[in-house]
Amino acid sequence: MQKKSNRWFIWVFVVVAVVALVGFSFGSIFDSLLSSRPSPSPTVPTPGTTPTPPVVSDIEKKNLKDLENGYLQILEKEPDNPDALRGLAEARSQMIKIGLKTEKDLLDPLEKLVELNPEQTQYQVLLAQTLQKTGKRESAAQTYRSILATEPGNMDALQGFVNLLVEQQRPSAATELLQTTLKNAPQANQVKPNSINESAVQLLLGQVYATQRQFDQAVGVYDKLIAKDPNDFRPVFAKAILLREQGKTKEADILFNSAEKLAPGQYKDQIKAAAQKPNETPEASPSSQSPSASPQPSPSSTPGTPE
Repeated sequence: MQKKSNRWFIWVFVVVAVVALVGFSFGSIFDSLLSSRPSPSPTVPTPGTTPTPPVVSDIEKKNLKDLENGYLQILEKEPDNPDALRGLAEARSQMIKIGLKTEKDLLDPLEKLVELNPEQTQYQVLLAQTLQKTGKRESAAQTYRSILATEPGNMDALQGFVNLLVEQQRPSAATELLQTTLKNAPQANQVKPNSINESAVQLLLGQVYATQRQFDQAVGVYDKLIAKDPNDFRPVFAKAILLREQGKTKEADILFNSAEKLAPGQYKDQIKAAAQKPNETPEASPSSQSPSASPQPSPSSTPGTPE
């Protein structure tokens, strides 16, 4: 049972690492949507570690509480004030990071923002992800389905829904969702060019296969992506992690090196960290700048900026 648990953690890491490395994280979506400040670079976790909460002074905590109270006072008089709702959601998201609030505290402002801005699917994605974190999985699934019904190529919603299905031990449903998306992509892209990024969907499909230890299928997906675009570091990196999990360390090391050479500069340190063997200590390196700003490796559009 312990061995199975460890394997599951490793493949969750595969998904998180690849997703974070291409700037495809809900955290970055939330920061960029609700804040005018640049988002920090998503961090690639290493197996066996958990993120360390930031150290925040009492003054900073008090400032966040005062900020929250200020927005609440505005909303008492103007319950539909969009700036106050966004400000409240952002303040509470920062408070969640330091343990002053929980995800449940985000539901009210996000639900209101979705109600007031039904055309902005970013709010719906954030609401779905928050519902998922708070255990309201069916409500989260309904929200994801609603987004994908009108935007089948919305990678944020697709990623979230796939994660939810895998969490629910429904990998076949996740695979079917992605295969259906790929099947419908040519027609959808004729109607609206580039509305579904087939390479990004295939990369996600490979990760689902990997989490289920369907190695041949996963390698097949990655090999097709590599053949399609030899300069795309993402499938090379994903295949490297998969081969290392299979014990094929020499082949994996070759691919890690290739991925590092192919990747833009801001990703190289993260690839090095992910490539470290369990008994090795990664060298300290400066943090990368915002991956979501890079034009090359975005999963939402290759190349281009995330839509």
